[in-house]
Amino acid sequence: MVSQRYYDKDEKPYALEFVVEPNSTVLVITDMQYASGCRTTGLGKRMAESGKADLLKWRFDRIEQLVLPNIKRLLAFFREKKLKILYLTVGSILPDYSDAPAYMRQRFQETNNYEGSREHEILDEIKPMKGEYVLNKTTRGAFSSTGIDSLLRAFGANYLIFTGISTDECIESTIRDAVDRDYRCVLVEDACAATEEEFHRVSVLHHQKKWGRVASTDEIIKELSTL
Repeated sequence: MVSQRYYDKDEKPYALEFVVEPNSTVLVITDMQYASGCRTTGLGKRMAESGKADLLKWRFDRIEQLVLPNIKRLLAFFREKKLKILYLTVGSILPDYSDAPAYMRQRFQETNNYEGSREHEILDEIKPMKGEYVLNKTTRGAFSSTGIDSLLRAFGANYLIFTGISTDECIESTIRDAVDRDYRCVLVEDACAATEEEFHRVSVLHHQKKWGRVASTDEIIKELSTL
């Protein structure tokens, strides 16, 4: 699967242009869990059992063929260079889901997503290593239900490199709040996925125009390698 460009580089964006600086850059891996990132568990399993697996074919094909391989490449690079890595997960800590806001509770219940369940775990291919930070959120945006801002300040972070799922939901929500706090955000287009291609396309376009930069995995690795 070849990554596509969804934005016009000749069009002047509202977002600030910038170059990332390695020592103040954090790779953010968002919600790459069995609850919604695997076609045989959680959301994928539920949709298959209801005869609607085809509705998520684009999503899971993209995750398997593009997103996971590219996140693995970015992880390998960041680990080799000893750069900061932050994993975000989404789900309930409590098995009765009472710690989740009402609008998220049904989603967690339908995908069996609570701490301790297989669905809550990060995909085996990109499991965190010792010393890599994991924050769990109960909302779409990480700034609403975690201490991400204080953690990033402690890291000395100015630049956030976003990957994972879903482009138009948890990633976009977190980016909007991050930009409001003056972080410079890069969306790695070929390391993200949404439920449908159109949702992904529109979210990428909005990001490029309003909130930050859009780049490929190759571009980020090259940029950080030459600085």
